[in-house]
Amino acid sequence: MRQLILVRYGEIYLKGLNRPYFIRTLVNRIKQAVRPFGGKVWLNDSRIFVSDMTDMEACMEKVRKVFGVHSLCPAIEMDKSDFNAVCEQAAEMMKDIRGTFKVDSRRSDKRYPMTSPEINMQLGGYVLSRCPDLKVDIHKPEYVMNVEIRDHAYLYVRVIEAVGGMPVGTGGKATLLLSGGIDSPVAGYCIAKRGVEISAVHFHSYPYTSERAKEKVLTLAKQLSEYCCGIKVYVVPFTEPQLQIHEKCPEEYGTLIMRRFMMRIAARIARNEGSKALITGESLGQVASQTIEALCCTDAVADMPVFRPLIGNDKIEIIRIAEKIGTYETSCEPYEDCCTVFTPRHPATHPKMDHVERAEACLDIEALVSAAVEGTEVIEL
Repeated sequence: MRQLILVRYGEIYLKGLNRPYFIRTLVNRIKQAVRPFGGKVWLNDSRIFVSDMTDMEACMEKVRKVFGVHSLCPAIEMDKSDFNAVCEQAAEMMKDIRGTFKVDSRRSDKRYPMTSPEINMQLGGYVLSRCPDLKVDIHKPEYVMNVEIRDHAYLYVRVIEAVGGMPVGTGGKATLLLSGGIDSPVAGYCIAKRGVEISAVHFHSYPYTSERAKEKVLTLAKQLSEYCCGIKVYVVPFTEPQLQIHEKCPEEYGTLIMRRFMMRIAARIARNEGSKALITGESLGQVASQTIEALCCTDAVADMPVFRPLIGNDKIEIIRIAEKIGTYETSCEPYEDCCTVFTPRHPATHPKMDHVERAEACLDIEALVSAAVEGTEVIEL
């Protein structure tokens, strides 16, 4: 008999002939997550198991954040041939519980001499006789004693919800425009949840944005990396493009032209590292640069798809996700980012493409973009 973690996956079941590839990737991601705890990971009969970890609770918290994991359970593995011992272990696991319960058994080994209903009835009767504070409720129980009969018997009561989604790396690569705000880390999380391996580009305008602002963004990236199995951050020196935009371009188009430069630079970095798309945290109508017309103007220079997973979300919905994934408090730290530098008093909300192109024609776009890319700092988390 031993303690282990039983890991279940969900959406991967729908993948048909490609399922083995997704499962192998998920197993490898779980191995990466549990490595600090010395955990052993293996696949058997549509279940993934983790054993021999040094700290079960900490290990479960890591596994819970692996995209592709639907749920996990701290379980007891034991010999299935001795049903009396299985009953005794179930009663031991339920002895301190008060309320209603039922037994839910799944018999993967069809050669096992008892059917699932027989297991439910006999094991439930034994637990009831040993635990006087429990009552049976098969419709809406407060607790469920789960029993899985596979190569061994696996018993568990706790079922911990995980993040779900698809294993990172099965959906290609994309690059996130990461600011210090609430939205962009959430956008990166949402796209990574679909199996996309993400990197991040951050625009740093020193001395207008401080080193504390940069450290804040790196903290956000590190928090995001717990779900993304690591992340590479490109820190772009953005002071010179912003200064030239502020000095030479019409004020009302300043933010929009800045966003166009960000798209150009991020797209070039993305192509260099093999990414096929960009990710932003924009939500329709949230600020002046996020109207339909403004988004069309920024997308025009990207020359690759731009994913905006939050486009239809309001701020409250985005905050709830940020709180759930643990980035909200960091995002609220009062350190400015480059988007707040030289903010126009009356930004254009419904810009016309030809007006924007004329407004930025005074700039040496290629030289500014190339210098920013060449001066980029790369940080791996």
